[in-house]
This record gives sequence, structure tokens and C-alpha cells, in this order.
Amino acid sequence: MNSLISKSIMGGIIGSVIMSIELFAASKIGMPKMSPPDMLADMMTIPLSVAWGLHILIGITFALAYSFIFAPKVKISNTYLKGAIFGFAVFVFAQIAIALLEMIFPTPQMEGSMTQLMIGSIIGHVVFGMAVSKTVGHAFSTEKAIEYS
Repeated sequence: MNSLISKSIMGGIIGSVIMSIELFAASKIGMPKMSPPDMLADMMTIPLSVAWGLHILIGITFALAYSFIFAPKVKISNTYLKGAIFGFAVFVFAQIAIALLEMIFPTPQMEGSMTQLMIGSIIGHVVFGMAVSKTVGHAFSTEKAIEYS
């Protein structure tokens, strides 16, 4: 398997797990409970184990997008800054996706301050982006990215 694809898959898994741990830990220090797998399970009425798989698959998909679309085009050499910007872009995309999903699936009422939920979600997605960027690597040129594909 292509090295960049393997790194992307690993980055998506690591990023999704780290994001989930961060969101869980945040709920223990006063932030509202935020669990993407719980939200997916409730929204789509699927078992939690399936929702976890879906959450990881979504993370892998975004990591592949980072590797083949975002990283080759965004010329930022700092791994963490590049990942943070990518994570924020994923947050924006996630908000749009959730709004669309709410049109299809009934959504449970969110508990807690909407401001705190948004801040927690932004932090979680930024952490995800940094984990993906660090795992996949950041400093390859467009030519090298094309060479991998």
C-alpha cells in the first residue's frame, strides 16, 4: 500500500482517538459532554460500536483529504499551524454536515452552553488536525504529493 495512504489512514485513526479523548477529558473539567460517536449513534439510531466505526472512518476520510488536497496546496511549513488550520476547516465542514444531517435525522437536544459546545468542538477539531498533520507529515511539495498518487 502507498506510504502516504498508510500514513493518512493511521493519521485519521490517531486524530479521531485523540480528539475523542480530549473531548471526554474536557467534560471532566466543566465543559459540556461532547462525544461524536454518541451523537452519531443517537442521531442515526445505530449501535454505539457502529457509530465509533463511522467516527473513525470519517477521521480517515478527512486525513486522506489533508494528504492529497490540503497539504499539497497550503504552503505552511509549521506542522502544528498547518494542522490547526486544517482542523478548523474540518470544524466548519462538520457544522455544515451536522446542519444537513439534522434535516434527515432527528437530533437530540444538546446539553450545556452553546458557546462552550462550540469552543470545545473547535478545540477538538484543531487537535484532530494537528494530530493528522504530525502523523502524515507536512513538508512535502506538490510534486512529491503527485508522485505519491
